[in-house]
Amino acid sequence: MFGKVKQWGARKLLESQLKDVPKDQQEMIMTMFEKDPELLEKIAKEIQVEQKKGLSQMQAAMKVMPKYQGQLQALMGGKGGMQGGAKGFRPDGRIQR
Repeated sequence: MFGKVKQWGARKLLESQLKDVPKDQQEMIMTMFEKDPELLEKIAKEIQVEQKKGLSQMQAAMKVMPKYQGQLQALMGGKGGMQGGAKGFRPDGRIQR
């Protein structure tokens, strides 16, 4: 029971954090969260650690995201690559198409 409550809470938190992200990217991130919530939670925690060291959220994401690029690509498009023709992550953490 608590697992579902925790996942629901994490989903709501993620939705609030993504309010300024383009709708298509919001949907893709939410789909990845549904497929592997532990991975996104791990990434979020690492970003928070970097922010506590004084980095901005964008700088922290730029530092953490490349470490997980392969896993995120697998979530987004399986073995054949990313969905929607996405090629990877830009240095600012946005998705490159």
